[in-house]
Amino acid sequence: MKSVFTAFTLLLCLYASAQTANVSVKFNEDAGPMNMEKMSLGQGGLSEEPMLSGRITEIRALHPAIIRLFVSEYYDVIPEKGKYHFNTLDSMVTNILQTGAKPFMSFCLKPSVFFPVVDQDIVEPNDYKAWEQFVYDVVKHFLDRKAGITYWEIGNEVDIGEDGGTPYRFKPESYVRYYKHTVAAILRADPNAKVGGPALAWYKSPILPALLRACADEKLPLHFVSWHHYNNSPYIIREQIDYVKKLIAQHPGLHPETIMNEWNMDLFNPPLDPRFQPCYVAETVWQMKDAGLDWSCYYQIKDWYVSYETFARFFSPHGTAFMTRWWNRQAQFSGLIDYQNQIRPAYFTFKLLSRMAGTRLPVHSSHDKVHGFASHDSKLEMHNLMLWNFSDQPVTVKLNLEDMPKNMRARHIVLDATGAGLEENQRLRPEPFSKLEKGTRTLTVKLEPWAVHYWSLE
Repeated sequence: MKSVFTAFTLLLCLYASAQTANVSVKFNEDAGPMNMEKMSLGQGGLSEEPMLSGRITEIRALHPAIIRLFVSEYYDVIPEKGKYHFNTLDSMVTNILQTGAKPFMSFCLKPSVFFPVVDQDIVEPNDYKAWEQFVYDVVKHFLDRKAGITYWEIGNEVDIGEDGGTPYRFKPESYVRYYKHTVAAILRADPNAKVGGPALAWYKSPILPALLRACADEKLPLHFVSWHHYNNSPYIIREQIDYVKKLIAQHPGLHPETIMNEWNMDLFNPPLDPRFQPCYVAETVWQMKDAGLDWSCYYQIKDWYVSYETFARFFSPHGTAFMTRWWNRQAQFSGLIDYQNQIRPAYFTFKLLSRMAGTRLPVHSSHDKVHGFASHDSKLEMHNLMLWNFSDQPVTVKLNLEDMPKNMRARHIVLDATGAGLEENQRLRPEPFSKLEKGTRTLTVKLEPWAVHYWSLE
């Protein structure tokens, strides 16, 4: 029996080591604009401090179209009735603009003027007329500043309240009322704004069907729907996109964009292999694009310690303790940049993805764990290619480059998530140049488990 088991184990090992994939890139076909900049980023809601200011250049290098920002109570926008304080929030908006992105505003304020009692289940302001004026004034402020803000999201993780980092825990009917009043004020201030929500923590929350029904029945504006998910499987995220699209399809009069504006690994139980997260980012973005998601915002750009005293002003003692434990004591894997302002390996996946600019080229793979992107960047007069292996087994890839339009010089780069070096040339490790003649050429590439590779072709 032991010898049979040993032989079976050996066969499994040989099978795993012998995995192969055929991948083709068609240089003579145009699959439309890549729009990789729509796979964007988010920050917050952790602090009123300038969380992004020390890494503007590095964020700009990722070319995000938007950066989602929690417009939270720690910005103290209306400290007392009739008095506004915009300087702190303005500075964060300015930092986002300095990255080249536009702010995506997640409106989740609960000023004491309108919510004198700290309670996540008190979700509607004590005076809707005054609330609408406040919302109008905030939106008008940024419109007058020409901040370039288009997207205003109503709430954040409104189905779980303080556990999601903001002090709103709605029921479906209360969210619909709050949404109706808030979007009316936003659009009165800026008729060109895009409004939506509900930024769910759980995509099957009854809040989303209620919002869709209300918007369809009452002709309420709904320019986008949003939700979040943290899971180690990109395929589960893909299933959620399909689910939300089917919900929307039940209301043919509605045509909202779909936005998963928080996503990452399961941060309660993340895989600890440092190679996993960079590859997970690539595979998840591929699944999002293949499923037709309009926008995403990876959570998050930079990890940041929270202040217990700050959150105690507008959270319950339990909620304040949770936020402080999570951010100040828990091992963190969310940020592309860590507490010590060092860039994590996943940052470099986004940097490679940002190079997929211009026109998308078709990439076909025979292996369900090996995917890729390719593009023709007419502005820089070059082609770009990414491949990765989202599995724990090596795969040998036969890479067919079909109908290359000219002789090209190829630069091959391997993302190294395990090396001790932190500088870019150590994380994005360059291989020697090679020359490829025009026409169809075949390369053989071995992709290690969780490998991410890139080629520039000039």
